[in-house]
Amino acid sequence: MKVPYNWLKDYAEINVDPHTLGDKLTLSGSALEEVIIQGDNIKNVVTGKITKIEKHPDADRLNVCQVNIGADEEIQIVTAATNMKEQDIVPVALHKSILADGTEIKKGKMRGVVSNGMFCSEEELGIAGDEPVHGLMILPEDAPLGMDIKEYLGLNKAILDFEITSNRPDCLSIVGMAREAAATLRTSYKMPNFNYEAKCSSNINDELKVEVNDELCRRYMAKGVKNVKVEPSPSWMQERLLEAGVRPINNIVDITNFVMLELGQPMHAFDARQIESKTIVVERALDGEKFTTLDEIERELDSSILMIKDGSKSVAVAGIMGGLNSEIQDDTTEVIFESANFEGTNIRVSSKKLNLRSESSSRFDKDIDPNLAKLAIDRACALICELGCGEVMEGTIDVYNAVKEEGSITVDSNWINKFLGTEISKEEMKSALDSLDLKAELQGDDLVITIPTFRIDIAIKEDIAEEVARIYGYDKIPTTIFKVSTEREPKHKNELLNDKVIEVMVGSGINQSISYSFVSPKVFDKVNIPADSELRNVVKIKNPLGEDYSVMRTTTLPSIMESLGRNYSRNNDYVRLFEIGRVYIPNEDETKLPTEKNILTIGIYGDCDYLDLKGIVENVIDGLGIAKAKYVRESENPSYHPGKTAALMVRNKKVGVFGEIHPDVTENYGIDVDCYVAELDLDALFEASSTTKTYKPLPKFPAVTRDIALLCDDSILVAEIEETIRKAGGNLVEKVQLFDIYKGAQIPEGKKSIAYAIAYRDEKKTLEDKDIAKVHDKILKALEHKLGAVLR
Repeated sequence: MKVPYNWLKDYAEINVDPHTLGDKLTLSGSALEEVIIQGDNIKNVVTGKITKIEKHPDADRLNVCQVNIGADEEIQIVTAATNMKEQDIVPVALHKSILADGTEIKKGKMRGVVSNGMFCSEEELGIAGDEPVHGLMILPEDAPLGMDIKEYLGLNKAILDFEITSNRPDCLSIVGMAREAAATLRTSYKMPNFNYEAKCSSNINDELKVEVNDELCRRYMAKGVKNVKVEPSPSWMQERLLEAGVRPINNIVDITNFVMLELGQPMHAFDARQIESKTIVVERALDGEKFTTLDEIERELDSSILMIKDGSKSVAVAGIMGGLNSEIQDDTTEVIFESANFEGTNIRVSSKKLNLRSESSSRFDKDIDPNLAKLAIDRACALICELGCGEVMEGTIDVYNAVKEEGSITVDSNWINKFLGTEISKEEMKSALDSLDLKAELQGDDLVITIPTFRIDIAIKEDIAEEVARIYGYDKIPTTIFKVSTEREPKHKNELLNDKVIEVMVGSGINQSISYSFVSPKVFDKVNIPADSELRNVVKIKNPLGEDYSVMRTTTLPSIMESLGRNYSRNNDYVRLFEIGRVYIPNEDETKLPTEKNILTIGIYGDCDYLDLKGIVENVIDGLGIAKAKYVRESENPSYHPGKTAALMVRNKKVGVFGEIHPDVTENYGIDVDCYVAELDLDALFEASSTTKTYKPLPKFPAVTRDIALLCDDSILVAEIEETIRKAGGNLVEKVQLFDIYKGAQIPEGKKSIAYAIAYRDEKKTLEDKDIAKVHDKILKALEHKLGAVLR
């Protein structure tokens, strides 16, 4: 934000030069980008009056102008500009002049006609600001001719450019920075004049109604002014606006811009003639609605964008920009001032969607204080009276349903000193807080602090300690040497297990990836999560970066699919990724923090199948020392292929799912190959893991292997057969190995032949045929009885 040094001095007692002030404010937490002396680069640019305008003889789009640059000296300028007329006074760049960006201007010929320089817009002079510029800069009619433009516009004055963080919208104003400057310098500051007299006997409540039909509008105030005289603003106001990078337009529009810069509250002025229904309605736009904003660009709207309407006709995009159909005209005689407050996230999203960033939206999207609206509208009325350009009507319309109240926090001064490592007296702490309008009351050693509504960044005692520290002076806080030890504390068991998982993943040829824990609500549709699923019950972020990052994830599947899709779109044919991240499950008690679960997510595609993924999962199970893990068919998960998905069971508890992703999901992410993903609950796996290493001696007695070929239903799982064999065989069965599956002409329809090699061993003796036959027969009977499998 550009803060004119002289404007700052109007409200704060400043006893240092601009550079020193910038340094001190940086030390107190306001990051200074640079001190700008605006006109440093500009040379040989003067004021000039256009005395005659003629069409160029050989170019339809060019005009030949005669210009008086003072002392009765006239020069000729050829220009393509169209917004000037004869007798207008404009900035003129003469021969060998230099503009703000360093461009050098020399005389020359344009289509055969001599041009001794050029006319300048605000952009060429470096004072355009963020608003679009259309045409030349037209100066007031009383501007002296031949005067250096830097001297006339005050471009040789200091501007302090600050980077204001999103948590300090109160500093997006001259008054806010004056408060910071006064607190830093330990001086005082004052507020502008808010007093005015309503000279018009008409009451706005009798002539206008306001309907707020959407909670995105938190407050809407309106004030009427009659007998308006639209004319150029006084030079002092134009000077202040230009210094701050805002182009003066006329006194009414300039008042709204002046108040916005001064107090940080955007305002808007409507021509009352254009509010034909005498009703202002705040509601959403219609899908596909077309609307032309003040920059003369037609934009297409949708139902997410909040609008200000005259009955059913839109007249402004709420919090962003007014409409061309209600702008202040030269013959406007009655004005309606709007001072409102809108939900910040919606303004930010709408501004991005419309590709329309304005001074207004840059403030609203940081959730400014709704109580500023009253100060701003009073200040605008006070300026109307001060400039004598209208009569303020009686009454005020104020729709403010959920009033924002001041907060309070109590902090022990001894705790602040301990936290900061200082010995600041409690009286000095109180003085520092009072200077920031954080009214503090001493109760013993406690500071009871009233938090004004404009300080949205203060919520906990650490915030108060920070305020004390920065006003006391970071440079005064003594350096503290950290207590360190060469002895490392042993890692927690879960840390060791986490390292082991990473080791197993890397050893399996998988690359680690990292993704955001916050996602868009739309991802649940992309991975086929049902509408009534608990996974859609999410933790919402109060101040998100945007809709794509507005909720905390309850599943990591969308994150890994996003990574796979990004790699596929970049023609990576072979991808192996894993992520160790968290999901956030909301607590039924909203006052408590959500439950956080650690999840291992694996995603692969390219030259792989389900068994490759299963092998990676088995590596994890083996690496964590988990015994007796089971794999159970999973057919109800809509995100996965119903016939190629399994659930991982440990201690009869489901701890994960893995398999092929459903084709509809891969298509949603623009992937045309099969993808395989595993989601494993690391907390549950760590609980079941065993880090104890045991050994047993090599067997003394030989093993005996018997092969069996079974005929069974095709639907019977291999895991069921192996489990039956092991249970029936007891301790004698050392190993069960599948070595053949056959389906063909010799096998009945719906059947399969499956062959196993079963290794028998007794640790105490050599097995005889009769011992093996007894157990082998028991296994065959169990297979037939439980699974209907018969010896082939």
